[in-house]
Amino acid sequence: MSDIPSPATGLPAFVPVIAVSLLNRLARERLEAAFPLCWVAGEVSNLSHAASGHVYFSLKDAAAQVRCVMFRSRTQLLGWRLENGQHIEARVLVTLYEARGDFQLNVEAARRAGVGNLYEKFLRLKEKLESEGLFASAGKRPLPGFPRRIGIVTSLQAAALRDVLSTLARRAPQVGIVVYPTLVQGEGAASQIAESIRIAGERRECETLIVCRGGGSMEDLWAFNDELVARAIRACPIPVVSGIGHETDFTIADFAADQRAPTPTAAAELAAPEQLVLLARLAARQLALRRSVDQQINQRGQQLDWLTRRLQHPAQYLAHQREVLRNQQRQLAAALLQASARARTALADLSRRLLLARPETSRRTGQVEALAARLRGAWQQAAQRQGADLARLTASLAHLNPAAVLARGYCVALDERGRIVRDSRSVEPSQRIAVFFERGRADAAVLAVFPDGGLAPAVAAIASKAGPE
Repeated sequence: MSDIPSPATGLPAFVPVIAVSLLNRLARERLEAAFPLCWVAGEVSNLSHAASGHVYFSLKDAAAQVRCVMFRSRTQLLGWRLENGQHIEARVLVTLYEARGDFQLNVEAARRAGVGNLYEKFLRLKEKLESEGLFASAGKRPLPGFPRRIGIVTSLQAAALRDVLSTLARRAPQVGIVVYPTLVQGEGAASQIAESIRIAGERRECETLIVCRGGGSMEDLWAFNDELVARAIRACPIPVVSGIGHETDFTIADFAADQRAPTPTAAAELAAPEQLVLLARLAARQLALRRSVDQQINQRGQQLDWLTRRLQHPAQYLAHQREVLRNQQRQLAAALLQASARARTALADLSRRLLLARPETSRRTGQVEALAARLRGAWQQAAQRQGADLARLTASLAHLNPAAVLARGYCVALDERGRIVRDSRSVEPSQRIAVFFERGRADAAVLAVFPDGGLAPAVAAIASKAGPE
């Protein structure tokens, strides 16, 4: 701790004392937290390539400069070499080099100045044309398998033209070549490329068209990112193969083309099949055809030999057929005799069975009359028995008839629910009952109930009152 005068009171105040390394570390942490990854533009100066592979340089503009470092792992991914005087855009992390307390930028990625704007234009145009369906796979045309003539749209001074010509001469010397010269870089190149494609389509003097250019930066390839070129490719009646730049380079022309090749050499290989491969394939098919023809000839020869062995003289054939006909006639006559004999035998058997089955009418008539007499007697006896039974049942029914009972002076009592009163205990005093006589009915009320009083005393009383007759 150290005594330091306080600016407010002038009195000593106790403040912590920190090391330089801690101060630099705290400053670095604050800087990295305050500034996220961002893009910084400037001119490269004081460039130095270290033995470790790291690159040290400064980015400057008209008013200031800042130290930068790009570590080896990031430099290897750059794809091009940094040079003094280049104007670049760097994606950086703002930090502090603690060992020396130097404010610096750690470069994560870099691109040439202006590439960012070009890339944005590239994406906007790609999205526009893609939304119109210009890149749809349904509109892609297949390349002809055996083109007789191939067109090339490129610069006469381009190395890509030499690569394509040498590849076609090596692979397919039988294919004719038509070159449509045009600028492939710089002002007016896009319109010339589109015009050359249009001319090739109008002339129709080739079956496949190659649009190619060697590698370069995005600015170098920008003519192939033009809308005129893309629309000319899609309007061309000839299938188009694009071979622009290196394998990692993509342009709008690549998306519009029917086939995209990573390099001009690969475009030539796509456009024309290799002559040696075609000759080998042709030789193989020729050999297969010859074998097939030989096999057919051998098979037909065998069939001819077999038919020759079966071939007979017409006279011999007629004699054989005449003998066959005589045999069939003899067999037919024998079959007819056998069938006639079987038919005569069957007819005789049926005649005998008919005689045996003929009915004796006189004897059958007597039997029928006897049976009729027996039937009449049995019917009369049955009728008498049924009449006696009917009379007996009628008498029994008359005895059981309730009306006959009521005619003898009896009556029937029904309670309020229509049930027959058989027991005095089933009714109560004051209960309403209905009494039925032989003629008519009477509604009555029960005055009293006598469970023990039976019918016998009443019958005796009635008999005593009536007296002897």
